[in-house]
Amino acid sequence: MNYLAPTRAEDAAAALAAGGGSARALGGGTDLLVQLRAGRLAAGLIVDLKHIPEAIGIRQEHGGFVIGAATPGAIIGEHAALARAWPGVVEAAMLIGSTQIQGRASMAGNLCNASPAADSAPALIAARATCLVVGPAGRRTVPA
Repeated sequence: MNYLAPTRAEDAAAALAAGGGSARALGGGTDLLVQLRAGRLAAGLIVDLKHIPEAIGIRQEHGGFVIGAATPGAIIGEHAALARAWPGVVEAAMLIGSTQIQGRASMAGNLCNASPAADSAPALIAARATCLVVGPAGRRTVPA
């Protein structure tokens, strides 16, 4: 298994595309690492998103908030302005796993894992959140 820690989203997208079905994105890792250890998933390449500056943290932008894809739930729960503006989104982030899991798990990972029980999906839909997706063909915005 190979490991890559790019510092640009475009580089991460290119590596994931080049790796085909054996490349996996690592945000918080709470689902990915469990699946790898259990043998339910294989990975020839792990692409760590935590070294991409825009993937970590919360910032206010254009009258709303941007939550980086690898931002842990605990950080989301501690953000006072976000909690005032989007209380349902913050509450949903705090429903993702135990306190220990919240220290690592990301809301983006909760969405990308595609579980029908994803705690964050209903709150993000209700808040009319959008997701910025970066792929080999560029960037696009999609509804949550």
